[in-house]
Amino acid sequence: MENLIDGCVKGKPKARKELFRRYQRILLGTCLRYSRDKSEAEDILLEGFIQIYSKLGTYSNNGSFEGWMKRVMVHTAIDYFRKNRKENTHYNIEDYNDIVSEDFDALEQLSAKEILELIQTLPQGYRVVFNLFAIEGYSHKEIAEKLEVAESTSKSQVRKARIWLMNRLKNNYD
Repeated sequence: MENLIDGCVKGKPKARKELFRRYQRILLGTCLRYSRDKSEAEDILLEGFIQIYSKLGTYSNNGSFEGWMKRVMVHTAIDYFRKNRKENTHYNIEDYNDIVSEDFDALEQLSAKEILELIQTLPQGYRVVFNLFAIEGYSHKEIAEKLEVAESTSKSQVRKARIWLMNRLKNNYD
């Protein structure tokens, strides 16, 4: 692995191609969680690999290399979200205020692919914050700093995302 990383740092095309070949599928999965569709995820993936290639010299060989690349992809997805913020729409919680029963457990009936597709239906702002909080494990404070929003915005977006998802599940499985 060190030879591959060293080749990428030196700008060798074969090494960069091999790194992309080895990790594109894994990292595309990360990008899909933040995107509306596969096409947008592929855009984020390519931007992310550009960032990986340019920042490889800063990788210190401490910790998981794959984990380091995933963090770069998450930051790339956040940057993509910021650049396209004008396109992002936020929905009023009042539009989705149906109460979902506590005993509703559709998640047990869903495959990983179906869950990913469901997450992709979230409005962009909800999707980014939900992924950062529920999947990546960032705190609301960290999310607020990364997205340059108030901490209360992060909290409300996660709450709205959960309601949105529960209503989608309820509508699909009633």
